[in-house]
Order: sequence, then structure tokens, then C-alpha cells
Amino acid sequence: MSLIDRLPPIRGRYMPDRDMSAMSWLRTGGPADVLFMPADVDDLAGFLRDCPDDVPLLPVGVCSNMIVRDGGVRGVVIRMGRGFNEVDIADGQVRAGCAALDAQVAKRAAEAGIDLTFLRTIPGAIGGAVRMNAGCYGTYTADAVVEVDVLLRDGSRQTIAAGDLGFGYRSSALPDGAIVVSALLRGPAGDPDALTAKMAEQLAKRADSQPVDDLSCGSTFRNPVGYSSTGRDDDVHDLKAWKVIDDAGCRGLTRGGAIMSPKHPNFLVNTGTATSTDLEGLGEEVRKRVLDHSGIELEWEIMRIGEHVGA
Repeated sequence: MSLIDRLPPIRGRYMPDRDMSAMSWLRTGGPADVLFMPADVDDLAGFLRDCPDDVPLLPVGVCSNMIVRDGGVRGVVIRMGRGFNEVDIADGQVRAGCAALDAQVAKRAAEAGIDLTFLRTIPGAIGGAVRMNAGCYGTYTADAVVEVDVLLRDGSRQTIAAGDLGFGYRSSALPDGAIVVSALLRGPAGDPDALTAKMAEQLAKRADSQPVDDLSCGSTFRNPVGYSSTGRDDDVHDLKAWKVIDDAGCRGLTRGGAIMSPKHPNFLVNTGTATSTDLEGLGEEVRKRVLDHSGIELEWEIMRIGEHVGA
């Protein structure tokens, strides 16, 4: 029996052998055995409840922070889209669906006089921002979250308060198998025009220092442990991943069609012909060179999912 024949009836869409490269910001990667696009939260809950326990599941957003390996992804990749991208504002708080783009949430909040401007330059959607505790300019998603709604592997729904999410630097402690479906956020009050101007400044600053027009996933490696690695007020921020990469001579380093950006050496870029193997292989070479040069072991910030070719 094929995998798709084992899956429960749904109101959304099943797409077997779905090319993942079309969804990846790096435009590389092999196919998912099955891509599932649920119609809404109830559709996803029913699927989770009735899906056989031995079927691997992988929820994804806009694939802005992952390398999909060339061998593809086994099991079911769950892609939330319409039905999960609502943004509702009431009582000075923002309820955002997991598929709502970070930039759109920032703009909608600013229009309502709520300062979530740190989200404006973060690529991706709210579900990923919660899971990875995304941050920018010294503010983290953890600083804005009030609570999140998740679906567990059995299809049940649970609301988790921010204090129970175990937020750390680029991490959270969501329950195993939990899928974020929405988040309640709050931020300081601000003048809408001033917040809009602040976001414009942030965009200009990013464009000046980062390869925003290239195919990349943003920062490739986390800052070294102990340096902006926790998000705590007493943490220090004087050693950055880009600096140790640069010092190891990796700015502009290439492999196949992949390059460490000459503009910002912590950006792994597809020049147009890279495979996922090129990209991941270049990243591992950078890690080795940095370790040999400075003794610092860089940790990936970009997720790597799926299987290598021939695995």
C-alpha cells in the first residue's frame, strides 16, 4: 500500500512527490513523499488524529530557514497556508496565524500603534519565529509572545503560556510533535508613523550590509556560544559568527554553485546553480576552517532536513 493510501481523508490537498525546491528560499532540494496543505486548523487536527503513528511528519512554513537535501523528505510534509495566515488585532494585542508572514505582522501591528517592528526584517512566518525564537536588533520573539496555540500529535489543541515555552537563543522547548497554529503577541505602544519610519530604517540598514537580493536563508550559523547566545540581558554581544568566518578566510569561499557571500560572510548563497549538497558541504567546510583557525565550533542556524542523494 502506498503512503498516500494510508493517509486519512482531508478537506485540504495531498500532493505526492512534491518538488520542495520550488518552496525553498534557496531553490534547491528533492521531493517530499507527500505534501499536505490543510484547509484550516480543524482539518489539520483531524489529520493528526487519524494519521498512522509510524508516518513521519514535518511541519514547514515558507522554508526560509532550511536546506532541503537533494534526496528529498520521507513521510508527509505539512505546509500551512491559507486558513493559517490571519492577523487579528484587539485590546492592544495581535493574534497571528502560524503562516502569517513576520513582515506583514509587523506592518499590521504598526498601523495599530503596536511596536513589533523587530519582525519586519525577519524572513519567514510566525510559526517558525516562535519555534526558533527569531530575533533582530536585540529583540526576540520571546519578548513579544503572550501565549501560543498548538496542535499535538494526537490532534488535540493546547494553549501554552510564554513562560512555559522554554525560550532560548534561536530555540524553544515546544512539546514533541507540537505544531504552532497561532500566537498571541504584544508590544510597546507607539505612533504608527514613527513605527513605519523605524521599519524603513531597518530595511535600509539590512540592504546596506546583507545580500538581500541573493538566494539565501539569512544567517547561516549561530553566534558562538556565550556571545549573544541566550538572549539574556547580561549576555555579551562582542563576538559574531560573521567575524570568526571572516577571520578564517571564508568570505567568498565557494563550492559548486554555493558561495559564502562577499558582502556578509555568514550568508550562504545559491548563485543559481547550487545543489543542496553544494550548500551544506560548503557550510561544513566553513565550520571546519573556523574550528581549525580559532577553536570555535559554529552551530548551524539553518535547519537541514531530508536525505542525501543515495541515502
